[in-house]
Amino acid sequence: MAVDPVFLPLNGRPTPPLPAALKLPAVAPTADSVLASTLQRRLTLPGCPSHALGRLETLVVQLGLIQNASPLAFDLLAFDSPQVVVFAGDHGITDEGVSAFPQEATRQRVLQMLQGTAPVNTLAALHGFDLTVVDAGVASPITLPGSDKPHAPLLLRKIGYGTRNLVLSPAMSMAQAIAALHAGMDVVRHLPGNVLALGDVGVGNTSSAALLLSRLCGVPLADACGRDSPMEGGLDNVQLQNKLEKLFAAASRHRKAVTPLDALAALGGFEIAMMTGAMLQAASERRVVLVDGFVASAAALVARGLCPAVADYLVFGHRSAEPGHRLLLIHLQAEPLLNLELRLGQGAGALLAWPLLLAAQSLLEH
Repeated sequence: MAVDPVFLPLNGRPTPPLPAALKLPAVAPTADSVLASTLQRRLTLPGCPSHALGRLETLVVQLGLIQNASPLAFDLLAFDSPQVVVFAGDHGITDEGVSAFPQEATRQRVLQMLQGTAPVNTLAALHGFDLTVVDAGVASPITLPGSDKPHAPLLLRKIGYGTRNLVLSPAMSMAQAIAALHAGMDVVRHLPGNVLALGDVGVGNTSSAALLLSRLCGVPLADACGRDSPMEGGLDNVQLQNKLEKLFAAASRHRKAVTPLDALAALGGFEIAMMTGAMLQAASERRVVLVDGFVASAAALVARGLCPAVADYLVFGHRSAEPGHRLLLIHLQAEPLLNLELRLGQGAGALLAWPLLLAAQSLLEH
């Protein structure tokens, strides 16, 4: 069977073998034309035009195919113990002034989640998700003040105290990238349920997302990290020009990093690598994977490059206000469920889309 061109490397050369140290889980494609047709017929409304439910019908079919793991005939969708996991990590490239926020803001945002005051806490409680925060590589230790009891468990999976400055060297060694992938897989293995929402926290991580988009999809770097309005994103014109110059320098330094794994190590972040591993593991367990914004989608891009079948399990919750996210979704051939112009991260956009999955479930019950 011919490979979809969207999964082929840009340079046209075969992808080299993965390192022996990297142990990827097996992910089964969900394609089942008979079941897809059956689900579409069940959604046909008498007296209405075909495909009257539009993209909601597409969502129902995708969810049905994901959950059709049993040899028994598929009946209804079932969502058990939904989980939201937020991976946090710092980026050495923030030393170059590419972000409107200081690196300390990453730790502050993690503390807000642990104290129960972040938007993701509210949305997780509203929709019945269990929240887990993972320290993938925050640049400083995280401790709650006093005797406060955390509102969410904090898993310490720190690979390092922030990545290296990728303008000067690879963000991670290959060993660190593989360790982060494995750590993300391990986090998911120990979580219950069949729904996983993924989010991120990390000052500077949109720079890594833009570089991964540019390198793996061939998008011009100026478009990958562009903006739609003069002051969008908190950077003025001088700061944005500086950011572009630094990212161009990084892209030039790591121009030989063209495979998904090499690009992840050279240009990514610890939290991006762990999200990638989490997606691969969740797909291997046939969980529904709710993907959040630009950074989480960059992890999805890498995951799909490592294992194309993972794309069958990804539900993109929303399109963020980042212009690069729109371009990334186009390349992934993904239609997000919402477009609320969020710039939040934390998995908030994925959780906001959750009611649409519940609607899909209800439609099959009637």
